[in-house]
Amino acid sequence: MIQAVNREARLGASILRLFFHDCFVNGCDASILLDDTSTFTGEKNANPNRNSARGYEVIDTIKAQVESACPNVVSCADILALAARQGTVLLGGPSWAVPLGRRDARTASQSAANTQIPAPFSSLSTLLSMFSAKGLNARDMTALSGSHTIGQARCTTFRNRIYNDTNIDTQFAATRRATCPASGGDANLAPLDIQTPNRFDNDYYQNLVVRRGLLHSDQELFNGGSQDALVRSYSNNVASFRSDFAAAMVKMGNISPLTGTNGEIRTNCRAIN
Repeated sequence: MIQAVNREARLGASILRLFFHDCFVNGCDASILLDDTSTFTGEKNANPNRNSARGYEVIDTIKAQVESACPNVVSCADILALAARQGTVLLGGPSWAVPLGRRDARTASQSAANTQIPAPFSSLSTLLSMFSAKGLNARDMTALSGSHTIGQARCTTFRNRIYNDTNIDTQFAATRRATCPASGGDANLAPLDIQTPNRFDNDYYQNLVVRRGLLHSDQELFNGGSQDALVRSYSNNVASFRSDFAAAMVKMGNISPLTGTNGEIRTNCRAIN
């Protein structure tokens, strides 16, 4: 992870997101890592992941080295959980103890990936219910959203916000429109945190308070609703955010793991044994 993040800081964010998208679809079972084949449809081409999820090669590199040292013992699911933690730490975020012993799925669900991963256009009530469905409460959801202190988003995910939303700082909207036209440029990137895109801090919440959330779903956390007070609290207290984020990551990492004789230990993270 040090090598990957030194090469491209964004990979810390990309792998954290891979873990989130893995855990929200049938639990943290490395199902997101499975490639499509002529006889198998995985999750990589589901709407939230296609042309968007990235960092798979980093997991492949880690897995190859782990297999060489200690074959058939460490699952891809555990590697992804550890890599997500390490990427966060390397960009200045908190650390946490990662419970281990997850096994790898022999199945994947493109349909679940399409319906159970929250979209960037989501309302607060949708976010709350989608996280609640995974055993994560409102505080967990607001803390985990703070992962948007790092990483980049594609123009297609925030175009509607910068052209049509009214709860947005006008100068911020103008800045973003410069590289995200009303049509075309779907893949153009912008930082989720305009202040420090490669530093894991509480700037995300400070941005929300001044209506500079990039995604509609980000600004929903501070828009006259139930999470306003917590967002304001995190914006003023980085220690409280770090502690809540770490606790929520452990909770998310515990969603429906495969243990015992369920699943398997994949040799290659891209394919079932």
